[in-house]
Amino acid sequence: MRLEAAARMDLFRKLWKARKLIVVVFIPLALLPLPLIHPTSEACCAYVLMVTAVYWVSEAVPLGAAALVPAFLYPLFGVLKSSEVAAEYCKDTTLLLMGVICLAASIEKWNLHKRIALRMVMIAGAKPGMLVLGFMCCTVFLSMWLSNTSTTAMVMPIAEAVLQQLICTGLADSHDDSETVDASEDESAVSNKQENLDKKELEMFYRNERNDCAKQELHTLSEGQTGEVNGFGLQPVLNKTFVRQTNGHLPQVNNMVEVEIPNVKRVKARRDSQYPTKRDHMICKCLSLSITYAATIGGLITITGTSTNLIFAEQFNTRYPDAKVINFGTWFIFSFPIAIIMLVLTWLWLHFLFLGCNFRETCSLSKKRKTRREMMSERRIQEEYAKLGPISYPEVVTGVFFILMTLLWFTREPGFVPGWTSLFEKKGYRTDATVSVLLGFLLFLIPARRPFSSSSPVCSNSDDDSGSDPLAPMITWKDFQRLMPWEIVILVGGGYALAAGCKVSGLSVWIGRQLEPMSGLPPWAVTLLACLLVSAVTEFASNPATLTVFLPILSALSETLLINPLHTLIPSTMCVSFGVMLPVGNPPNAIVFSYGHVQISDMVKAGFGVNLIGVAVVMLAITTWGVPLFNLTEFPAWAVARNVTGSL
Repeated sequence: MRLEAAARMDLFRKLWKARKLIVVVFIPLALLPLPLIHPTSEACCAYVLMVTAVYWVSEAVPLGAAALVPAFLYPLFGVLKSSEVAAEYCKDTTLLLMGVICLAASIEKWNLHKRIALRMVMIAGAKPGMLVLGFMCCTVFLSMWLSNTSTTAMVMPIAEAVLQQLICTGLADSHDDSETVDASEDESAVSNKQENLDKKELEMFYRNERNDCAKQELHTLSEGQTGEVNGFGLQPVLNKTFVRQTNGHLPQVNNMVEVEIPNVKRVKARRDSQYPTKRDHMICKCLSLSITYAATIGGLITITGTSTNLIFAEQFNTRYPDAKVINFGTWFIFSFPIAIIMLVLTWLWLHFLFLGCNFRETCSLSKKRKTRREMMSERRIQEEYAKLGPISYPEVVTGVFFILMTLLWFTREPGFVPGWTSLFEKKGYRTDATVSVLLGFLLFLIPARRPFSSSSPVCSNSDDDSGSDPLAPMITWKDFQRLMPWEIVILVGGGYALAAGCKVSGLSVWIGRQLEPMSGLPPWAVTLLACLLVSAVTEFASNPATLTVFLPILSALSETLLINPLHTLIPSTMCVSFGVMLPVGNPPNAIVFSYGHVQISDMVKAGFGVNLIGVAVVMLAITTWGVPLFNLTEFPAWAVARNVTGSL
């Protein structure tokens, strides 16, 4: 009996190791009778859609590779020509993304993002509540323009340094945690009394860093490092995890962040003994989780903030070419209030959950009385900012390009006044991608050295040896290549190909007819059900893959029920980003979890509240200011034309 049980366990173990291969082979064979028994265009397209969706959700193959399935199955089944499928893999949003990545590469290369983050935290102060709010604000701002994962990977080491200073001063001051220093007293007497203690505390801090008992290291891998990635986007190798740096859940081939995860014993020892008090541990939890949630909130604000926004914009404009309602300006006007409300409510929720309701103690802006640990935390932040030195010429150029790109996006077609595109005779030729690519191209030409200056700029984030070249540009192709998420481009193209197949084959119309029994529901109820569904699925599946599967279904549903498609598509696009309850939900969650301050139970408890907040705020927006902005009370003419064409 024991031998049989051992043999069965060994068989199960082998099957589990080969589960991805089994899915890859079994799913196409199991679904093959569908196009064979019903050799229609709808059935063939449904077969391709289901196979691709299963590959995406299970991550049995890399997401980019799964996105190539329509490229060969559609021509084989006669749904689309090969040339027609290939045209779907490069759209206007691809050029938009490339221009934004050029600007992001310049921001990261010249450390402008770090300067912005430290300055905002310095303004907020070292009180726990205000410190959390300061980190959240700078993370939201950076995540508007950089990928969520890049922002989290950049901000977390800064936050960790502040937390370690907090812990260090707490260990030296555990017997008198409430001791304060009156700022109005004679500073010379205070400094003479605490000088030796401060030196000991700093020595203890740096000794802890050398012993690797606290701070986790994040650094960028070289392009040549590869490995097999599991279904959660994490690659364990010798107690380390490679978190794929993406804008959402998508893996990025040439840019991976190595996160050193402490082993179980070290994490347990850390949780049991490192924190001077339980309140210190709560502060660490609150600040860590606030960063990943703020990165998600910031990605909602702009069309380029996260890949799911780009997927929605391109699929919507492809399905409804006559609808000139979605651009950078209209999306920002709709989503910015959502982000502000979510930021405040998320901060209040985390404060209540981990710091309690004593806002007077944790959020006081008074500088008269500060605890010793708050003074040390402020000193640590100021030291980090001082290391950056004075603002450099490349930082100024990058900031000017950043502001210029934003202004040109806003003023292209603002809607209430004629935009700058009205100055051209031919209309409809210029998009947000035109501005993005133009300014991105100029960054490859403008020298990084100030004209008529002999000094060369200092850059710590570049591997090239261009410091001796007086005409070295702001960014090089290596800088661009390091950040460009080519796998995102392929996956988004796969989504466009699926949408095109559904349109040509008539599958979207067939799906819409099957959903006619829902016609009795009011629009807000349909939208709420869609939001709850996608926010639940995205906890376990990739954000872009989830949205790519649901967008054609929700579009067909809206057309069948004669609801403005924007009423369901925009809220679903935003809610698909709320996969914040598990470490595997998205890479920012995994990065924060790797630092060891939070447990899975903490993430589930806090993330559930953030998820509810997000769905509630999005529903509030789509039923209030979203109605006049997108004219949601009427079934638009561009959707009527699409519905009539599809029915024919």
